[in-house]
Amino acid sequence: MDKLSNMSVYVKVVEMGSFTAVANHLDSTVGNVSRSVSALEQMLDTRLLQRSTRRLSVTDAGRRFYDRCTAILADLDNAEAEARNTLLEPRGTLRVHCVPGLARQLVTGAVLEYRKAHPQVTVDLMLSQRMPNLLEDQLDVSILIARTLPDSAYVSQKIGVSHCVLVASPEYLARHPAPREPEDLRDHQCLLLGTVDYVRDEWQLEGRDGKATYVPTGPSFSVNDMDAMSFAVQQGAGIGLMAGFSAIDDLRSGKLVRVLPDYHTHERNVYAVYTSRQFVDAKITRFIETLKSRVGDQLAATATELIGQ
Repeated sequence: MDKLSNMSVYVKVVEMGSFTAVANHLDSTVGNVSRSVSALEQMLDTRLLQRSTRRLSVTDAGRRFYDRCTAILADLDNAEAEARNTLLEPRGTLRVHCVPGLARQLVTGAVLEYRKAHPQVTVDLMLSQRMPNLLEDQLDVSILIARTLPDSAYVSQKIGVSHCVLVASPEYLARHPAPREPEDLRDHQCLLLGTVDYVRDEWQLEGRDGKATYVPTGPSFSVNDMDAMSFAVQQGAGIGLMAGFSAIDDLRSGKLVRVLPDYHTHERNVYAVYTSRQFVDAKITRFIETLKSRVGDQLAATATELIGQ
């Protein structure tokens, strides 16, 4: 038996005053209980109990050791309860990575909602285009947009689906007749977005009549940030490809106009990625639930409005 087990047995012997009573309580044998106490005495080179055929008595050293054992075992119980409670009640610091455009439009709102429901959790949100190393960067969750995730030891849950659509400003379309077919884009200023999730030099469009791929040549502008793309399109610089969740408010207000409304990109999945399926902290599971209910629902509503699905 290990030291902590022996200490636990010893505490019960002192409290119950009998090897037999402790053996019955632990569903063990008197011999096992006696060996536990003897092992402690040999380790300490000190007699803890005076034994006789009629009774046990605790020595001075045994009383002091009993006091220390009860304090140590109580601390251990508290530590175990605290660790176990992290699987039940969200608390502590939740470190989250997210791609910038999605974070600004949807995820930050989900974080605020999560914090209201779980005020004992502090959220540290990091924005980056690149998927981080969760272990090396000490992150709990990464939120990504991708067609498929690369093979890894990480665990992922699908939060929702995102599409990109072509948009332009009313001012730009007043100067340049709107294209009717993907091939007509060759006569327009094409603003290209290049991130880890989007191929900079290629627009792969999916329409009701099948698929069409258009490769813009000689772009007037390219950028790796969705907000900068949105600003350039609003300023009338040309036609840009934007995520539906990023463009939807400006489309509703009329600041932007849908171009080739029968076309959109292939769907991309939004994933929450974390390190393990086992013993997942409640702060992580509750956060993913919030992402699904808030971000997932918003993505679905946007897809219904823009794509009809």
